[in-house]
Parts: sequence; structure tokens; C-alpha cells
Amino acid sequence: MQESKNPNYLKGAAILMVASMFVKFASAAYKIPLFNIIDDVGRGAFQVTYNVFTLILTISTAGIPTALSRLIASANAQGDKTLVNRYFSVAMPSFILIGLFAMLIMFFFADALAGLMHNPLAAYGIRVLSPAVFFACIISVYRGYAQGHENMTPTAISQFVEVIFKVALGIAVALWLSRLNYPMYIVSAGAIVGVTVGLGLAVPLLAWHKRKMTRLAAAVEAKSTSVPKAGSIFSQIMKVSVPITLTMAFLSVNVVISNSIVLGRLQSVLGLSVYEASAQYGMVALGMTITNLSYALIVPITVSTVPAIAAAIAKNRRDEAGVIMQSSLKIVNLVAMPAAAGIMALAAPLLLTLFGYDVPVATMSLTILGAASFFVNLQYITTAILQANGFERSTLITFPIGILASILAAFVLSVNPDIGVLATPIGMLACSIVISMLNIAFIVAKVKNRPKFSKVFIRPLLCSVVMSGAALGLYTLLYSFASQLFGTGRIAVAFFLVVSVLTGIAVYGALVIMTRTITTEDMKLVPKGGKLSKIFRIRTAG
Repeated sequence: MQESKNPNYLKGAAILMVASMFVKFASAAYKIPLFNIIDDVGRGAFQVTYNVFTLILTISTAGIPTALSRLIASANAQGDKTLVNRYFSVAMPSFILIGLFAMLIMFFFADALAGLMHNPLAAYGIRVLSPAVFFACIISVYRGYAQGHENMTPTAISQFVEVIFKVALGIAVALWLSRLNYPMYIVSAGAIVGVTVGLGLAVPLLAWHKRKMTRLAAAVEAKSTSVPKAGSIFSQIMKVSVPITLTMAFLSVNVVISNSIVLGRLQSVLGLSVYEASAQYGMVALGMTITNLSYALIVPITVSTVPAIAAAIAKNRRDEAGVIMQSSLKIVNLVAMPAAAGIMALAAPLLLTLFGYDVPVATMSLTILGAASFFVNLQYITTAILQANGFERSTLITFPIGILASILAAFVLSVNPDIGVLATPIGMLACSIVISMLNIAFIVAKVKNRPKFSKVFIRPLLCSVVMSGAALGLYTLLYSFASQLFGTGRIAVAFFLVVSVLTGIAVYGALVIMTRTITTEDMKLVPKGGKLSKIFRIRTAG
């Protein structure tokens, strides 16, 4: 009776990948019009609000979908439907209580949380987001249940609902409040209401889908030897979810602590007011919005390659696992390196085009964040390789050391008047470099058939340097000569930028194909990679 689940798994993975890409791009794009509505003070309050929310959300929910999906999938494989239902019936009330507790903490202690971040203006946004944590806890249980049945559709649909309301309602409320002349930190808090509403609407949608799945499962005869007590079930869930949560929480903790240090020392040592410090941090938030787009491209690649690595290892096909690791690392480099190089080379016109912003501090911040974006992506894929090979505990060493580097940078550099708020992106760069380098050291020491790092780094780096040089050179020429015809306003700069970026992409594409930096073997990990290889005449390794 049991059929192969590979087709369902591949279909589900594709659905989730499309949803993830859409959500990440829409979320990043949402900030562009929003940051054009609010000023630096509002941007600073907005970013601090999100940092606090992300930390509490990560602690409350990060490991739950993965933990439940693993436990439910295992019970399903044994045909134990009673145990499947038991996992859900214990998890739901437990995490309703956890979500309620987190919501009350955020609402009633919003001023204290904002004070810890040295930006009391963020308290309004923290209160607006407090119900979102409660909804997210409920959603995480529903998603874990569906994913345990290898059904990714509910997760994908709920993500679409969340992001649509986040963007549409958030921008609408921000415009409305700004027209009523509310302070910009109030406008930024109002813009966040779409997140809470979107998550709230996703709950009944997921509940309906769960009832539908339950009705279908009711036709299958339940098989169970003994049903564990609720305490035992909860213990199993927490045993799986806590290590995952800890790993994911490290980075959120780092952001909160580092930003709190920087904002605090800007005020206590350099003498900035709350509004001035928030405005300074708002400049950094602009750069984060741009660099987040590159993460949207890398995360789905990481998600799709980890199961392939793990499956090859489980079948004792070490050579195959080595090929997959090498190709996945190369593909990440092929995407992350040019993205980072392009951001660094064109930081000034990017800020002017997207936000109408031309301030040296913001430009320098984006340049540093551009460099950090590559190492963050490298951190993602090297962490995934360690986890796929069963060395997930290594990250419990690498992440804290990286966080320590970030905190030290924030503490030491933020009091230098020439650096100030730039200590935040510098700390992010230091953190991601340390984690990725330590991850690579663990891979070299522990992983069999490990990637050949020289092959996956040198050619993409050379192609990226040439590409960024070509794009920057063309932009400089256009700005110097064509500006006499088109001017130097925002629209003209946007035109010069688009032409330069498209040229850079064309140059980079030609280079990676001609130099065989990308091969047909690499394209096997990309959806429709075979067809793309034929269209672009990509060859085998040589």
C-alpha cells in the first residue's frame, strides 16, 4: 500500500522554495517604499522593534516546526496515527501558553525592552507586534503537523497570506499616519500592524487545512501500541526543538546585544540624543534592506541541497555527497560573490535610487554590509554542510565565538567618533567571517570527501571582481558624460544604475561560462538546470 514519497517530497520542496523566494523578496521590497515614507528616526525605531521581535519569536517558535515534523513523520512511517494526533494535541495547548506568555512580556514590558535597546521610541512598535508572537506560536504547530505529513502547501499558502497583508496593510497604514502628521516613530509602529494582521489571518486558514487533513486521515485505521503521557510527549518535542532553537537564536541574540551596545554608547559616550542615535541607526537599516535580498537567493539553495547531501551519506555514497557539497558551495559563491561585489561597488547609486539618500555614513555602512553579505551566505551553506554530515554540535562552538567578535567590535569601535554607528555593520562582518572560517575549519577536520575549497572560491572571485569593475566603470562613465544630457537627479542615477547592473550581469554570465566556472554538474542542483545548460551552452568541468 505504501507508495514512494519522493515525488511528493520534491513537489513539496518546490512549492516551499517558490513561497520562500516570494516572501523574502516581498518582505525586502516592502521596506523600500516604507523607508521612503519614514525618516531616519522612524527607520531606527523600526529596525530596533524588529530586532526585539525576531529574538522573542526565535526563542518561542524557531525549532517547533522542525521538531514536530520529524516526530510526526517518524510516527507516520510506523503507521501510528494515534501518536501523530497525540503529538499535535499536546503541542498546541503547550505553545498557545508559550505564545501567550511571550505576547504579555512584549506588551507589558515594551518600554523596558526598548530601554534595553537604548531606543525608547521602539516601544510602540513592540506593543503592536506583541500579538504576532502569539499567532506565530500557533502557526508553528500547524506548520509542523503539515510538514510531518510531507505537505508543504499549508506552509506556503500561509506565508503568502502573511506577506500580502504585511506589505499592503503596512504601507497603507504608514501613508495614512504620515498624512495625519504623526511622529515618524509612530508611523513606523503603524506600518508593522500588517505583520500582526497577516499572522492572525493565517491561523484560521491553517486550522481549516488541518481539519481537512484529519478527515482524510480518519479513513485510515489507527495503529498504536501505547500512547505516551503528555509530559513525555512535551519532553520529546522540546528535546528536538531546543538545540535547533539555540543555534537559530544565537544570531538574533547577537543582533540585539550588539545594537544595544552601539546605541547605548552613542548616547552615553558620544553624547547623542535618543533621536540622533535612532537616526544614525536608521542609516544602517537602509543597507540591511538591500543586503537581505541576497539572502533570499541563497536560503532556498541551502534548503534544497541539505537533503541531497544527507540522503547520499545515508546510502553510504560518500563520493556523491562530496560532489553535492562542492557544487552547492560553488553555486552559493557564484550567487553571493557577485551580489556582494556589486553592492560594494555601487553602494552610493543604490541608496540614491532606492531611497533618494546620499549620505556618506549610509554609503559606507552599505559597503561594509555588502562585504558581510557574502560571509553571511557562506556561513549559511557551511553550517548546512556540517548539519547534513551530522556535525550540528560544531555550530554551538562557532556561533558563540562569532558573536563574541561582533560584541567586541561593537563595544570598542562605537565610541570612536569617526566610526560611531558603523560599529554595527563592522561587527556583523566580523561575526560572519569568524563563523564561516571556523565552520570551514571543522569541515576540513571532520567531513569526508569535503569540498575542494580552492576550486570553488578562486574562479568565482575573479569573475566577480571583473564584473564589479566593469559595472562601476560603466556607471562612472555614464555619470560623467551622460549626466550632461540627463542630469544627476534620482531618475537619471536610476537609469545609469540599471544599465550598469545589466551590463555587469551580462559580463559575469559570459565569464562564468567561458572560464567553466559553472559546469553542467553544478547545474544539476538548480531547477531546470539541464535545460538551462543547453540554452547557455554550459559545459562539463575541464
